[in-house]
Formats: sequence, C-alpha cells, structure tokens
Amino acid sequence: MALYAELHRHLGGSVVPRVLWRYFHRSDADLANRFPEYSEFEEFYTKPRNTLDEYLELHTLVEGVQTTQTLPYFIYRLIRGAYIFENLAYLELRYTPFLRTSDKLSQTERIDQMAEIVDIVGISSQVKEYPIVTSQILCMHSRLPYEVNKAIVELAAQKRQYVCAIDLAGGDAHYADRLDEFIELYAYARSLGLKTTGHLYETKEGCYPELLPYLMRIGHGIQIPLLYPELLGELASAGTCLEVCPTTYLKTGNLEDIRQLKVVFDRCFAAGVDIAICTDNAGLHNVRLPFEYENLLTYDIIGFEELQACQNASFRHAFAWPYEQPPALLLNGLFQTATSDFADVDLNEFELVNRN
Repeated sequence: MALYAELHRHLGGSVVPRVLWRYFHRSDADLANRFPEYSEFEEFYTKPRNTLDEYLELHTLVEGVQTTQTLPYFIYRLIRGAYIFENLAYLELRYTPFLRTSDKLSQTERIDQMAEIVDIVGISSQVKEYPIVTSQILCMHSRLPYEVNKAIVELAAQKRQYVCAIDLAGGDAHYADRLDEFIELYAYARSLGLKTTGHLYETKEGCYPELLPYLMRIGHGIQIPLLYPELLGELASAGTCLEVCPTTYLKTGNLEDIRQLKVVFDRCFAAGVDIAICTDNAGLHNVRLPFEYENLLTYDIIGFEELQACQNASFRHAFAWPYEQPPALLLNGLFQTATSDFADVDLNEFELVNRN
C-alpha cells in the first residue's frame, strides 16, 4: 500500500459535500432550507467558478460554521477520510485562525481567541485510530489588517507543537497595494525561525518576484513555468518547491484544460524544480489525492517516474515530517529486517514446534 503526503489542503475547503450538507440539516436551519436536496447542494458546492475571487467566496460558507464548538466534528471526519480513502501518512492543514473566531468579539478579543482555535485543531487532529502525522500552517490573509496578520505570525511561533509554517492567502491579485507590508511580515517570520509558503503566481495578476526570496515553498506557482520560466533556475538553486493542485485551476478558471499543466511539469523537471502534487480544497472539488495522481497519468501530463519523483518531493519538503525518508523506504527497511530475521530461524526447529 502506498502512503502519501498532502502539503496543501485548506481546512475550509476540506469538508466533503455530504458531511457539510448533513451538518446543515442537523444544525443550521437557514442553510438547510437553502439546500433541501443533497444533489442541489453538491452541484452548487463543487461546480467550477469563473474567477479565483468567486471561488474563494465559497470558503466563507464553511468558515462561518467552523467554530470552537464544531471544529472537532469536522476535523475528525477529515482525518478519517484522509486515512481510509487517501492513505495519507502526512497532512498539513492550512487556515486563517482569525476567521474561526467569534465575530461578536472585538478585534483584540478575536486575536486572543486564535490561540484556542489552534489548540482545538491540534488536539482534534490527533486521532488514535487514524494515525496520520499532522501539522498546521497558519494563513495571513490579504483582506485582514496588519495587526491581525502580525499576530498570526507571532501565534505560529508560540504554537510550534502544532504549527509548522505560515502562509499568505486571500487571492494573490490583492497583494500589490500591501506588498511592502507582506515582505516585512515574511521577513519577521523568518527571523523567528518559522518556515514559509505563500499563495503566489497562481493567477496572471498575482506575480510578485519580490516575495520569492522569503518563501521555502510556493502555493501553486504555475505562472512561473508558464509565463516566467527564466525564474526556475533561481527556484532550483534555492530548493524551492511548488505546491501544484491540478483540479484547482479548472475550478478557478485559471486553466481551460488540465493538459496545459504538461508545460508546468516539463519545465520544472528540466530545471530541477521540485513539485508536490496536492488537492488544495478536496471538499470543494469532491476529489481525493490519489485521483489527482491518476488524472495526471491519464492525460499523459506525467509518467510513473515523474509521479514517484513528485511523491518523494512531497515528503522531502514536508515541513513537519519527522523522518529522513518517505514511508515506502521506511517500510522497505522494516521488511528487509523481518526477512533477515526469518532467514536466521532454524527451519528444522520451526517445523518441530509447529508439529507439536
């Protein structure tokens, strides 16, 4: 059995349609009345959008119901599905903690409540019957004030037992007017010893080379090989990994055909830039990580050797994977040890014991 790592999954977009619809019908009368039939809701929730901004509006539907009371419910089902249906050994969950706090509180009170959110997500992610190594990435947000984003960076540094990195989300087209501010926050994060990723070069409007030196991984980054391949050498030298989420670009209108990704993979492989294949919003897309792999193979975007390279890269670039090797190599070592131990057994003695 293959075991996988998922480096780019949003907590808000991770809830599969059936689980979310059932929650509405058990706990939210307004949303239940809005979506009386599951088929209607699934169509609305998973259909492609025209733009990234329109797509991101769907996150607010889930953020509003992911509260201190309900987060354990959603996370348990997320972990269960990731273990049983996706064979995940490692999962990084990213989200903006401020957007899970109570909107009835003041900004200062909501900043204080973010620590409770991180604790709840961290504790709820540790499910004994579904053993996955998990960690959190806290997202700054393009539409949140500086004070909140700085507090998110500081919270990440304070909660290292649960948090492995910071991110910047909210649509990369919205960074331009505050670029100096985000550079400052990333520099601050690196000074605190935090690892970094960021939603960047996802859209044609979201290309900011000024941010690249501060990022250890890039969320999406597909416009670099598509429009700015001259930057690939810089990324390869820095050891920067792209988190490519194939289905996302069809859902957001950034690509018209998944086969356009062949250029992305071919140019990255040629330049020596690692790619980790991810789902981004598995619930919104109604897909799981193995499907993303299968789809890329089906459309001849990559071959099996390239797929294995991407899977190995996902563990190599995982911010909180505690081992030097991916699970396959660890299991091979255990198998070889077990085989060696069995070879040392006196087969005559083994036969005698079994007869008795």
